[in-house]
Amino acid sequence: MSKYCKEMQRITDTLSGIVKAINSVIKVDVTIIDSDFNRLAATGEYLGDVGCKVDASSVFSYAINLGQAFIIENPREHEACVKCNQKKGCQEFAQVCCPIEVGDEIVGVIGLIAFNTEMRKAILSNRENLLEFLKRMAELIAVKVVEESQRETLEMQSKELEVLLDSMENAVFSLDSDFTVRHANAKARDLLHLESGTKVQHILNFLSETELSQLFNEKQSIQGQMQIQNGDKSMRLLYQSQPVICDEQICEVVLTCTNIQTLLHTFHDVVGYGSIIGFSDIIGHNKDFLSTIEFARRAAMSVSTVLIQGESGTGKELFARSMHFESKRSAEPFIAVNCAAIPDNLLESELFGYEEGAFTGALKGGKIGKFEMASKGTIFLDEIGDMPIHLQVKLLRVLQENMVERIGGRAPVPIDVRIVAATNKDLESLVKEGAFREDLFYRLNVIPIRIPPLRERKDDLEFLTEVFIKKSSKMLEKTIVRADKDVMKAFEVYNWPGNVRELQNTVEFAVNMCESGVITCEDLPARFRELDPRNSRYDQKVIPIKDLEKEAIRYALDHFGRDKDGINKVVKSLGLSRATLYRKIKLYELEL
Repeated sequence: MSKYCKEMQRITDTLSGIVKAINSVIKVDVTIIDSDFNRLAATGEYLGDVGCKVDASSVFSYAINLGQAFIIENPREHEACVKCNQKKGCQEFAQVCCPIEVGDEIVGVIGLIAFNTEMRKAILSNRENLLEFLKRMAELIAVKVVEESQRETLEMQSKELEVLLDSMENAVFSLDSDFTVRHANAKARDLLHLESGTKVQHILNFLSETELSQLFNEKQSIQGQMQIQNGDKSMRLLYQSQPVICDEQICEVVLTCTNIQTLLHTFHDVVGYGSIIGFSDIIGHNKDFLSTIEFARRAAMSVSTVLIQGESGTGKELFARSMHFESKRSAEPFIAVNCAAIPDNLLESELFGYEEGAFTGALKGGKIGKFEMASKGTIFLDEIGDMPIHLQVKLLRVLQENMVERIGGRAPVPIDVRIVAATNKDLESLVKEGAFREDLFYRLNVIPIRIPPLRERKDDLEFLTEVFIKKSSKMLEKTIVRADKDVMKAFEVYNWPGNVRELQNTVEFAVNMCESGVITCEDLPARFRELDPRNSRYDQKVIPIKDLEKEAIRYALDHFGRDKDGINKVVKSLGLSRATLYRKIKLYELEL
């Protein structure tokens, strides 16, 4: 037996609190064993095994011998799993092991275990920070072991714990049974204005007396939302409680709070659904355009279906995102689907999902569709005019019944989703041609929004050009002051088939080419240099949109590169999905 095993066993209450704290932050199951393979603390699946022996052939033995933290991405195949007697029956998706070291001796191991794909993603998506966090936790446990052994005041380590808690992005504080704050980290003090000794029921818009009482009546974690007032700003927070049990009674509750808006930013960055924006991010001074923005702002507060119509490059998705993030659904998902970018045979499963075994190649366990992913939020159906007729029928049913039916599913799934659709096509003409269902058109067109093309708001050209010059100059680390008068004359007579997106790309091209502080016609793409500013009337050449698009894509590929990072930048700069970009590259026979 290790000389520190007794000390480890004496601090099981502390270890239990630590595994619960780690679980509340990382959302995966946690366990701690000592060097004699006694399970001292756990959450989730292994909670019932606390106090039992762990098989000495397990990965914990490998961790103790290795003496270093490591991640197992593929259980049963990792070197640490080779000698494990439980390998065949193992249900784990991923695992992290971090040894606890006192001096030169390994006294135990902290283990994080993923039992599903979400937990696995939580582990693998933040490897370096996760390992560093566990090492910190292991150090703190080691301090507790030494403290138990020596019974001495360890001020430095206590300060380290305080610094660690203060460095957390979440607000963490504890309450006693009188609803008085016992401890609060820096985030809690800043976000909630909490200090030790504060009576939380005195804080406006916090939890109600009933909700606070419930925290001390449930011997399990409770999750919920609360509204708080911070200065002149109102915020919605997610909270999770963790009871601290003393003599079979709840003597203290630890609350972890997260700003929902912060979570949304993180979520949208990670899953790639784009930025959180509002109507203030849509720029322009044109009177009709401002009226369109104001109309969309009012429509945002409704739950009715919206149909946005406008040419390519006018900013239909910007309007859709603004409507979502300035609506009552802003705390819920915004899911965008480009109906033209997904092959017809895949679009149905993307939108509505499928059950396991629904077709050859279906994933084990099935897959939820975009409508279910957007639950309580907004789904944006871009290029709705390209949706096949047979899927239009199914979409109409979703609009009528507020239910989706997965491919191969036996029962419909109820949903609460707001639909915002968009198209650059004339749907009424498509209805007359029989290419779009009339009943679906009227279902979608409850609140119609038409975004004017750039040629109808040319009084915005100078303002937009200045904005894009500043943006491109900053991105390209160049100092470009303005565009000269001849450039603006060329812009005035040009028809802008690609609208604001084409203007932005044109300005970026010019900033790249400009060798002085002022953009001239020589810095513009060839189609603009053919417009002679010396004549009182420009003889404008009409260039097919496909040629403009091909030139824009070729330039973007040449500028940003064709590697993975370059493609990401091309997609972002052109406002295309990755699937659409690859399809266009193939269509125009461009080099990749």
